[in-house]
Amino acid sequence: MNALSLVFVVALCLSLVLRAWLSFRQLRHVRSHRGAVPAPFAADIGLDAHQKAADYTVAKGRLGRISLVLDFALVLVWTLGGGLTALDDTWRSLELSRLNTGVLVITSFVVLNALIGLPLSLYSTFGIEADFGFNRTTLRTYVLDILKTLLLATVLGLPLLYAALALMQKAGGHWWLYVWALWFGFSLFITWAYPKFIAPIFNKFSPLADESLKARIENLLTRCGFTSQGVFVMDGSTRSAHGNAYFTGFGANKRIVFFDTLMATLAPEEIEAVLAHELGHFRLHHVIQRLVLTAVLGLLGLALLGWLTAQDGFYTGLGVAAPSDYMALLLFTLLLPPFTLVLEPLGAAWSRKHEFEADAYARRQADGAALVRALVKLYRDNASSLTPDPLHSAFYDSHPPALSRIARLQAADAAR
Repeated sequence: MNALSLVFVVALCLSLVLRAWLSFRQLRHVRSHRGAVPAPFAADIGLDAHQKAADYTVAKGRLGRISLVLDFALVLVWTLGGGLTALDDTWRSLELSRLNTGVLVITSFVVLNALIGLPLSLYSTFGIEADFGFNRTTLRTYVLDILKTLLLATVLGLPLLYAALALMQKAGGHWWLYVWALWFGFSLFITWAYPKFIAPIFNKFSPLADESLKARIENLLTRCGFTSQGVFVMDGSTRSAHGNAYFTGFGANKRIVFFDTLMATLAPEEIEAVLAHELGHFRLHHVIQRLVLTAVLGLLGLALLGWLTAQDGFYTGLGVAAPSDYMALLLFTLLLPPFTLVLEPLGAAWSRKHEFEADAYARRQADGAALVRALVKLYRDNASSLTPDPLHSAFYDSHPPALSRIARLQAADAAR
């Protein structure tokens, strides 16, 4: 065991302990506030709904802890336990080309991890989600989704993998710069293609049919200076009772999508307010900012990998005896998460800042009180905890806690 091995194991253990501690804090905090609805929500959310949200959060938290331990064990087995070396030796024995061997090793690694995690995914969908009345996915739909995902990974992912490994082999010492350009270009393509070509493979998207609501929304789009291919309703109810809305794509393929479950719950002015929030992300350049940040972090990460591959102890320190380009990629994906855990609160805080800004934009373009009512319905119908642990929320939550978000909106309306 060299110095990297020791540092890696310590970081991995600290990461597990910290995440488990945060999980226990969350469950304890949610349970301790289960008995009473927070005052700002008491008029709109009953005690039964509040307790359902608490129990749902606890159930998901318990499953999350199992997933934490499983991930910890898998990382050790793949690295210092010799799992990657065994997988590599198996494919090398076929004496294929270096490029084909690399693609097969990475593909089988991804497939094996997915199979190992499948029981937890099944329990989440057909156990927890079903127990709390959210799951509407049939086993047939679940299997078809897996097959569609595999098909997309084959059509889109395999060419990307071949190209990246070929660049690593032939582009010289600055291969990481060329791989970054390839990866970022592919990311932009997927972001552009997703709304029109990929998402419809899994769901049906219908143009908004309600003429009065359509006119209201078109008026909002005009006020916000936004053009897109339209506002679409997605058949989210075929898989889940959860409701949501999102903005996706860029360029000519921008789309605003509402789940049909959300449309069935919200009043027209509430739908307008939620849409104004989503438009806020676009008008305030949040989408571009996230793309830029992703690009910068990707470049830094690949540059770091380029440096690590030149270090003698990189491979042996992580349990791999035979260095290769494809092993470098796999080891890096396993090495990085424990060391980037400390950055997660910064990313979450930045995301919550964007949500507050989008809320403020929505209040200027639509009815702030309607946005509050819409959010309350979303919290209630999605069984979102109204009382998350503050520290757990600071690490993980991309959206502000319900109490602080509603309080800020109401304070802004009161100050008008």
